[in-house]
Amino acid sequence: MAKVPAAAVAASGLVGGYAVARWTKKRPLGGVALAAAAGSVAAYEWNRQAGPRAAAGLTAAYVAAFAGSHPLAKKVGAWPAVFAVAGGVAAASWAVTHRAA
Repeated sequence: MAKVPAAAVAASGLVGGYAVARWTKKRPLGGVALAAAAGSVAAYEWNRQAGPRAAAGLTAAYVAAFAGSHPLAKKVGAWPAVFAVAGGVAAASWAVTHRAA
């Protein structure tokens, strides 16, 4: 079975969650895309690829990125903030999962 690129799933979850919330004007729907869909898949893959400690750390980083995008958006704008935190989570995910491989 092929590995799912957890870095791409996590980044697309942050970007996709924001896009869904913005375009539907329903923030809870964006939260479903962010957490239930992409977040759970990414956490599963982090655990599978790098173990439970790495998965817990990367999940915390994913949640922190989501929370951190809000104050950052006030300084640089919404989309740039979302892309910045998505890139940060993707880089952390890639570094951790590739080190474990």
